[in-house]
Amino acid sequence: MTPPPRFALTGTAGFVAPRHMQAIRDVGGELVATLDPHDAVGVLDRFDRRTEFFTEPERFERHLARLRRGHNGVDWLSVCSPNHLHDVHTRLGLRAGANVICEKPLVLSPHNLDALADEELLTGRRVFTVLQLRLVKSMIDLRTAIQNTGRTVWHSVEVKYVTPRGSWYQRSWKGDVDKSGGLVTNIGIHLFDLLIWIFGKPEKIAVKLRTSTTVAGTLQLERATVNWFLSIDGEDACRKMTVNGEEIYFSDGFNELHTRLYEATLAGSGFGIDDARPAIELVHRLRTYPL
Repeated sequence: MTPPPRFALTGTAGFVAPRHMQAIRDVGGELVATLDPHDAVGVLDRFDRRTEFFTEPERFERHLARLRRGHNGVDWLSVCSPNHLHDVHTRLGLRAGANVICEKPLVLSPHNLDALADEELLTGRRVFTVLQLRLVKSMIDLRTAIQNTGRTVWHSVEVKYVTPRGSWYQRSWKGDVDKSGGLVTNIGIHLFDLLIWIFGKPEKIAVKLRTSTTVAGTLQLERATVNWFLSIDGEDACRKMTVNGEEIYFSDGFNELHTRLYEATLAGSGFGIDDARPAIELVHRLRTYPL
């Protein structure tokens, strides 16, 4: 009988961590150790009270090394920590002998992708990231339809993504551009990945509005011109894409996507560094685009 895959996780107290914990449970995994400097992690009891918890990365790393020496190491590290720590914790996982599933964005700067690719070669382990919107059926169907129209057909696209957040957002690491990459990275990365995946690589970019709560601009992709709007301001959430005047919503089944992504990754069809690169490069350009 094949033993269950063993997982560790960083960023235990964060917003997205419970989705990863649920996905680990859903794929039959065992969560053996977690890390977070904050100790408000009672959520662990919902999943497995036997999970070891650490507030210091050094002790966490030491624990993983001890498990590995005892031939009982972890198979996977799930990285749910703040964005600026993603590459650091990903390297920790690779060097602990684990494959890694890292939340978006995989890294903040494109050159860090090259460093992680080098670590993959050195360790023989793999890095995967969370590009869950590629698993939404309406987006898969749209991509198939766009590809069937051929490269000579031009599409008009509008994306509006409003996800209201309170004042805590700006006072947390998410409001610090150096740590989160700003709205265009923290909120927008999976949207831009989706647009590139569906309509092709970027050819021209422009940012027309950038504040602490809203950013907007245009993209010229291989098969489309895109007007995009991202905001954490407002009362009501709105996640929609309009293609040639037709509205397409992609929020259905949002809470199940992490489990589906874990299933795909463990089955060998996860999204790796090369998949993440185009959107990472794009948001880096958008982040530094002069207004």
